[in-house]
Parts: sequence; C-alpha cells; structure tokens
Amino acid sequence: MDKDNPSMTIDLKPSPVRLKAVAGRGQPEPSPALEQLYRGFEEELLVPLWTEIGDLMPLHPKSKAAPHLWRWDRLKALAAQAGQIVPVGRGGERRAIALANPDLGGRPFATPTLWAAIQYLMPGENAPEHRHTQHAFRFVVEGEGVWTVVNGDAVRMSRGDFLPQAGWNWHSHHNAATEPMAWIDGLDIPFSYYTESQFFEVGREQISHAEKGTPERSQSERLWGHPGLRPASATTALPATPLLAYRWSDTDRALADQLALEDEGCVATLSPGHAAVRFTNPTTGGDVLPTLRTEMHRVRAGAQTLVRREVGSSVFQVFDGGGTVTVGERTWQVARGDLFVVPSWQPFAAQASPATQLDLFRFGDAPIFEALHAHRMQIGN
Repeated sequence: MDKDNPSMTIDLKPSPVRLKAVAGRGQPEPSPALEQLYRGFEEELLVPLWTEIGDLMPLHPKSKAAPHLWRWDRLKALAAQAGQIVPVGRGGERRAIALANPDLGGRPFATPTLWAAIQYLMPGENAPEHRHTQHAFRFVVEGEGVWTVVNGDAVRMSRGDFLPQAGWNWHSHHNAATEPMAWIDGLDIPFSYYTESQFFEVGREQISHAEKGTPERSQSERLWGHPGLRPASATTALPATPLLAYRWSDTDRALADQLALEDEGCVATLSPGHAAVRFTNPTTGGDVLPTLRTEMHRVRAGAQTLVRREVGSSVFQVFDGGGTVTVGERTWQVARGDLFVVPSWQPFAAQASPATQLDLFRFGDAPIFEALHAHRMQIGN
C-alpha cells in the first residue's frame, strides 16, 4: 500500500539488475560496503559502467549472431510441405519461413538487423495486399510464373531477378503458373523491431483483374530500366529505387564483361577472378534501399576471393555453381540455393570449385552503418 494513498497498491517487481562484487583488474575490491552499494544500485535500477565495459565497449565488434548455413534442398522441401498445409491469407499474410540464427534465442532473425525467408506460393494462389515500413526485396534462385504487384504495377519474377520493394508501398503476389514457386525475401525487420519503428497496414482483399496481368516488362522497367538513361520528367532524388526489377540477363552480362576485361589486362574486378556488381538506385547512384545493400558476386572457377570483414552483417545465397566458403572458423561446401550468414566483423572468403564458377547473391546492412559513420572494412588476413 502507498502510505500517502492507502487505496493505491504499488506493484513492486523484483529488480532485473543483478550485480556481484568480483575481484579483478579495474574492479573495486569486494567488501561488505561494496555489496551494500550494489544492492542500492539494484533497487534504483542502476548499472555501473565498470562492471559492463567489456561487453558494452569491446576492442572490436562481437556479434551475437553465429555463422550458419541453411541447405536449399531442405528449405524447399519444408516449404513444399507448408504449401500443402498452411493457407495464404489474412492473419498469416504470407507463406514465408524465416531463417533463425542459432545464437539469437529463437527469434526469426538471420542476424541482429536482417531477416531472410523462403516464400512459397502454390499455383493460382494470391498473397493479399498489404504494406509496411520495413524495406524489402525478393530474389529468385529458381522458378518462374509469379508476379508481384507493387502499387498496381505487375512485375514478373524469374530466375536470377532481383526485385527491391521500398517500405510503405502496397504490394501483393499472385502465381499465374501451373507449378509452385519459391524465392527468398530479405527485409530489415530486426532493425525495425529493435528500433521500435514498425508500421503495418492491410490492403484490399482482392486486386483487380487488370493488376493480375502478366506483362513481360513492368511500368517501372519501361520508365527506369534503361542503363545510364534517366527520364527527364523525373529529376528528384529518391531515397529508394523506383526500378522494381533488375533482370538476370543484365547482371550476368555485367559480371561476364568484368572477367573478360580482366583477361584483357584491364583493372575491372575486386581481385583476380572475383567480379562483383552492386544494385543501385538510378536516381542517386547509391544503394537501392536506405537500409540494405545488395550485390552479386562471381568467382571464376578455381579462384578465391580475398579475406574480408566489415562492420555489419550479411546474408549470402548461392545462385549457381559450387565451392567452399569460410566464415570465421566455419567452412562449408556450398551448392545452388544454399544460404549462409556472415556476422559483423567475422572474416569471410569464398573459393569456387575447379570445375565451375561460383555465383553469390549478397545482402547486408552496410547503409545503416555508413549513415552513422560507423562502417569499417578490412581486406586481407
């Protein structure tokens, strides 16, 4: 009871702060007086820096996420099972199955800032319209026949295509084919979750018949999909790309040309045998989305990348070929569709098999750290 107001009951919850006097470098000598001080800190919800500095201010980033690999054949088999059991509609919204990093407590987060999921749509199914403030994209490692509809613009999804989707845009999906289709979704859901900045809104139950059309090229591609050419009617710099599809034929040609130029003695690759392109916003030349950086890498057969590590985390998917990837102290043989996580400041390198090149799609959170002037990269051992 509150003695000043007997009718009011105070809910006294136990303090979540727990402090223990421990002898050590930079620590005060344990004593009854120190224990009494710590009990006072606990009561008032106070934590002294000297007991936490090693965790709060380490010498270098120590990610809570672990390097981990998910096998595509297993993911797709489980998604197909879900396709027979789990409906798509209001409530669940999407048949999307998220990667859960083993060191993040069972949360559906691939890394502390990145969400990655396999989404599966059965023939004739429609995923209902909604919008959210989280930025998103779709990347297709195999399959054909699904259209995503963004603000009424129907966009074809095919193997190798990268389809960005800025936050707070209406979008739905429909499968116009006779076979199921799977792809990966990437979003900044964990970042939005931890910063408590999410908004979500449901849209129409059904999109119009016209929006279910299956055009070869979307409106956004017809306006923005011409390399080096910008419509004179649109001169405003936009925070996210207005181009809704980056086609594999263009990405493949850009990577092949880099390696061909390297063969001719030109400086065109990141390192010998390692070509890479970054998907960019045609209105700024910067990243396609404010919080996500997306790239495609090609490692020539038998070649190896330099070892790299950087502040911020990444998720990779093997688009084609095979080889070996090393993340921190983990090394895996990888094949088409496999996904793996590179946590912040963990060293990463990839080597293509002697028989085939290795194509890797990558997305990461570097734009967040660059905006905060906190990004750092190290190349080499």
